Amino acid sequence: MLETGKKVLCIEDDRETAALIAEELAERGYDVHLAHDGREGFAAILKVQPDLVLSDISMPVMSGFELLEQLTALGPRFRNMPFVFLTALTDRDNELKGRQRGADDYVTKPIDFDRLDAIITARLAGIARNELWSKQVDLNEREVETLTWAARGKTSAEIAQILGLSKRTVDFHIDNAREKLGAATRVEAAIKAATTRLIEP
Repeated sequence: MLETGKKVLCIEDDRETAALIAEELAERGYDVHLAHDGREGFAAILKVQPDLVLSDISMPVMSGFELLEQLTALGPRFRNMPFVFLTALTDRDNELKGRQRGADDYVTKPIDFDRLDAIITARLAGIARNELWSKQVDLNEREVETLTWAARGKTSAEIAQILGLSKRTVDFHIDNAREKLGAATRVEAAIKAATTRLIEP
């Protein structure tokens, strides 16, 4: 069961549609915040720090695509916040464009609220599952440090030089981290650690 009260920011320039979305989602237990153009939405993301963003694509001042690009440019801070486009643009090119910019999902208007709720629930549950999993894996400081450098493409010899350790010690810590993560290779270990926010490459 998904915990209620999760913060959802809805960025929609049509105020009637925005009010309808807010009402529907509030009835389903979400804490809904509204913004009416991309720039206002961007400011709201920084202020509210929502658990998930629903954004229209065609908006005045700043489009949904431009908003997502600006958000992505901020780096790791918002990397794990689900971003879902709401749009009347049903053609494949726009959907591909949204996904290429990092959108997690794409919902066309008129909105099917049961479908939207299922998407929000699944996206938030995915984040919760990652957080739970990361709490169960206890990497020590050296393991985090060596795995972070490995994720940045450094070899054991390069990591040893950076951290002032021997190559054997670096390999030891990376192997320990790999075993704790249940990964077959250091690349798989780095990917698992990054996607579950144990490291920030």
